[in-house]
Amino acid sequence: MTSKDTPPASLKAAEICFGLNRETDEQSIEAFLQRFADPAFLQTLIPRLEEEEITSLLDFLSRLMHKHCSENEYHRLFLKD
Repeated sequence: MTSKDTPPASLKAAEICFGLNRETDEQSIEAFLQRFADPAFLQTLIPRLEEEEITSLLDFLSRLMHKHCSENEYHRLFLKD
């Protein structure tokens, strides 16, 4: 992200790319994850996931949050409490 106060405008799907530079990677992963979290997409994807895939995805995301977020950030930004 270019700044903590002003996130970049979401990229169009055709603009998402990785490997050029860190700034583009950060903007692309943000746009990718926003698209991934779209309710209509999740309603299609989740019923098709195998139990092992659900567990693996949860474990991976939990490890990332634990590694990169303080407990305060986790509660404030993720749990919204």
